[in-house]
Amino acid sequence: MDIEILGAESLGVRGLCCFVKTGDRKILIDPGIALGYIRNKLLPHPFQISVDESIQKKIIHAWSQATDIVISHFHGDHVPLADANPYQLDLKKCIGLNHSVKIWSKDPSHFSPIEHRRAESFSSILNTSLISAEGIKNGPMVFSQAVPHGDTANMETVMMTRIEANQIFVHASDIQLLDDYTVSQILFWKPNIILAAGPPLYLQRLSELQLNTAWKNAIRLGQAIDQVILDHHLMRSHEGVKWLKDLSHIVKNKVVCAADFMQKPKLLLEAERSRLYEIMPVPEGWHERYRQGNVNTDAYRNIVLRR
Repeated sequence: MDIEILGAESLGVRGLCCFVKTGDRKILIDPGIALGYIRNKLLPHPFQISVDESIQKKIIHAWSQATDIVISHFHGDHVPLADANPYQLDLKKCIGLNHSVKIWSKDPSHFSPIEHRRAESFSSILNTSLISAEGIKNGPMVFSQAVPHGDTANMETVMMTRIEANQIFVHASDIQLLDDYTVSQILFWKPNIILAAGPPLYLQRLSELQLNTAWKNAIRLGQAIDQVILDHHLMRSHEGVKWLKDLSHIVKNKVVCAADFMQKPKLLLEAERSRLYEIMPVPEGWHERYRQGNVNTDAYRNIVLRR
């Protein structure tokens, strides 16, 4: 099994996209991307946008090769959108890429109103049907029932994916480690490696109980699974790096972020947004000119950030 993480916060963008190759199956999971639209009252820095553009190209290339695409839920950092903003993957870029690919998603009964609208646009624009996947097995893939997007107080849901070949891989998008039962389901699957969304430490709304629940569940995963990759919400702040480091000191198994797993430098560009504007000032009106197609990110490519 070959696992390539294409997009995540430690790689510079919002998302949890990966491309898994095993046998005759090439499985692209959560082929979306986004940048925090406003952070510290600032739009994404052009350097971050250049990283976003590069990862979008990788996702599009993987889409063209995939036998299967899995959409855990229809948030804009996990799926291409018909109404994408300039920093998300525009669904039109996926038209005609791969007519034979099968696309798996949650059951429509678990869609939120906005997910219903996005799923309908998705199917209409790509002229394809979504396969309701909850609870079924297909080849190396097994899909969970809908589980909470965070804790059970959140009415929105996601679908997890288990892939088995020479090892067992689980993709657990946006669970945030806040629901004990969801983590128990993962452990029941007995994975060797997991890619999951950690808790959003950058949000002050997390209660002490939620923080303790996420920490306890991270330890449960770390003690039972050979390799735990935690990213997404967790890596939207430098606090997440410390949290992950402290966790790795406690559990016996390997706990890393997506950049570590891919053996790439960490690019916490959302957390670094204010500093990016300080070290690389952005010309006034740049974002509007970018939206109109009158400027590009060429001048910001191939920059090596140093702390």
